[in-house]
Amino acid sequence: MNIAIVGFSVEGRATYDYFARQGGHRLTICDQDTSLQLPEAVQGILGDAYLDNLGQFDLVVRSAGIHPRQILDKNPDLAGKITSQINIFLEACPTKNIIGVTGTKGKGTTSTLITKMLEANGQRVFLGGNIGVAPLSFIDQIGADDWVVLELSSFQLIDTQRSPHIGVCLMVVPEHLNWHADMEEYLVAKEQLFAHQTADDIAIYNAENDNSYRIASAGLGQTVPFMTAPGAAVQNGFIAVEDQQIISVDDIRLLGKHNWQNVCAAVTTLWLAGFTDPEPLRKVLGEFSGLEHRLEFVREYNGIKLFNDSFSSGLLATEAAIDAVPGQKVMIVGGFDRMLPLEHFVNFVSGREDIRTLMIVGQSGPRLIEALQAAEVSDYTEATDVKTMPEVVQRALSLAQNGDSIVLSPGFASFDMFKNFEDRGQQFKATVSAL
Repeated sequence: MNIAIVGFSVEGRATYDYFARQGGHRLTICDQDTSLQLPEAVQGILGDAYLDNLGQFDLVVRSAGIHPRQILDKNPDLAGKITSQINIFLEACPTKNIIGVTGTKGKGTTSTLITKMLEANGQRVFLGGNIGVAPLSFIDQIGADDWVVLELSSFQLIDTQRSPHIGVCLMVVPEHLNWHADMEEYLVAKEQLFAHQTADDIAIYNAENDNSYRIASAGLGQTVPFMTAPGAAVQNGFIAVEDQQIISVDDIRLLGKHNWQNVCAAVTTLWLAGFTDPEPLRKVLGEFSGLEHRLEFVREYNGIKLFNDSFSSGLLATEAAIDAVPGQKVMIVGGFDRMLPLEHFVNFVSGREDIRTLMIVGQSGPRLIEALQAAEVSDYTEATDVKTMPEVVQRALSLAQNGDSIVLSPGFASFDMFKNFEDRGQQFKATVSAL
């Protein structure tokens, strides 16, 4: 088969390796980056015209960040020939024990919780998807009785033609509207996780979010809520399911009430998968403190605690961080502006007494400051002049007082000053560690 692999980063490389192992295919790598080092004897189409003239191929495998529309606009005859790594994986995976997790925020945390809970129950589990591990990189290692947990973004789901046995949808709010045509396209993309389920499958949703229910109802799977019965919910200070108390919320290692939703989603998933012994779940929840760049405590310096929440690329996550970190705090907010609404955040911070100041940085700064001024919110500090992470940290330290916390929770994408959220978080941690 004549196959084009469009995009040659983590996903693209794993896709290439998968087809190369099969043999018998003619593989071409298409990427905008002209400096790529391609595998020996492999043809490449590199540069700005990498999406042109793809009609010669029998199959085009896009990487998640490349919208199908980008390819079809230049190659309208390719309809029906474009696929993705997730499609290929779901079709070829040797186990039916697949759990897919989507949502706007919390996907990585929930997917990791589910994985650790399955492992605590003695299961062999593979975790992949948007969390940074390409599923095709481990497909040949999977046995029929193994479990697979996939964190799936709207970028990965938009053209998915298959659904996992268990789908989980967390809270969904506006996001990635610079990539999607509108909110409707974003929701429809998420729906593909469930759209191809049968009546034998399970669709788990957040009872506190209408978008989550809509998305989980897109197929024929049995819909089950969390945050209310019959799924896991918070009852009398405990995470409980079917009248069994799993763990006190005070004993959950994850920081913040927003993580209670992720915990309830994971517990509900394990319960419906048949793992109903509370002890392994309790052990995981008492030990797992979270993923890197998600409300990660870095260190205390001169009586000030510093937290890295660089994964926060939407203001809903920043709101969760404000609620999660106790006491007075300097919130470092701002980044690349995707032009999402600001009203909810502005109303959220208005009148709060636990914010020392909102330190506004980045390209989004002027629009955010304008919105704060319009709402007569005065607890902010304009710092759009800082251009490096050491400058950001030093400015924040100058604003904090003994006993305060400094929280990097930008609420915006990182692309104005950094390569990605990992780069932003690593620079923050390195700067703080060097103090």
